[in-house]
Amino acid sequence: MSASTIDCSPFREELAELASALPGVPRADLDVFFQESVRLAERLPSELRDRVDEFNDNGNVDGYLLLRGLPVEPDEDLPATPTASPPPQDRPLLSMEAMLCLIGSQLGLLTAYDQGYGNRRSITVLHELYPTPEAHHLSGGTSTIQLEFHTDLSHHAHQPNYILLSCSRGDHEGKAATLVGSIRKALPLLSPEVRSHLFDRVFTRQFDAADPGATANVKPLYGDPDDPFVSFNRSFLTAETEEDVAALDALSAALTAVTEPVLLTRGDLLVIDNFRIAHGRAPFSARWDGRDRWLHRAYVRTKRNGQFEGGERPGAIIPFIPRR
Repeated sequence: MSASTIDCSPFREELAELASALPGVPRADLDVFFQESVRLAERLPSELRDRVDEFNDNGNVDGYLLLRGLPVEPDEDLPATPTASPPPQDRPLLSMEAMLCLIGSQLGLLTAYDQGYGNRRSITVLHELYPTPEAHHLSGGTSTIQLEFHTDLSHHAHQPNYILLSCSRGDHEGKAATLVGSIRKALPLLSPEVRSHLFDRVFTRQFDAADPGATANVKPLYGDPDDPFVSFNRSFLTAETEEDVAALDALSAALTAVTEPVLLTRGDLLVIDNFRIAHGRAPFSARWDGRDRWLHRAYVRTKRNGQFEGGERPGAIIPFIPRR
């Protein structure tokens, strides 16, 4: 396995015991559930906890950490893959929901966001990704269309540090890879001129025509010029000049050139560094047979990059605050 992958099969029994100690029906009281996730995360196997902490402290060149071989219930014991939301309030805890929250609580604070898109996105900590009929082409519910490169919530003042994806079911044909493009790999492919043009170049987007204050400012590259953060989303970064077009095309090409497909299967959990990565997803075919691809997603904030304001707690809902 690569340095970015952890084989969790030696810890499977211990992790299953931790999952069984969590409240059995998480949505009956999510505040209590998240508090217990924080408490139990302290009991993660020490070797696993050390690897997660190392990634949290230093990241890596790939921009992600993949945990494989986590405990998961037999497929026949899982409910049918959903086709609509929200999940039933009384649904028992699923193994990969438990893993998502335990690892997320070790990294930072599980957080729900008002994303500024009106009612198109649900405001919850525990998201679920599965193919849905007539899904928006930029949402995780699409399947036959490739989900293009983007940085999640780059328009939000408290952009999450990490995106966590855990897999209860993979897709039937093994095609729905998460596409990961690391700026640490892509940066050497960019000319000094392109780096200079994109670094601290502000692109704006207004989210409410009636509210001039609801305008977000996004920079494609920012931070340390030699090791920058990336915010990439071609639907957001609207080029205004020929230089913008050329520079964004070069960044897109560089990220595409270093793209790594990460195919999630049952028992996998992917931690994406949301400040170093642009990600997408390859297209796949849904069968609508109750056994389609089913992922769980959560956002995690840390103390870095202005994500905390004070008084933070796990499971908090953050209002939409445009990035300035």
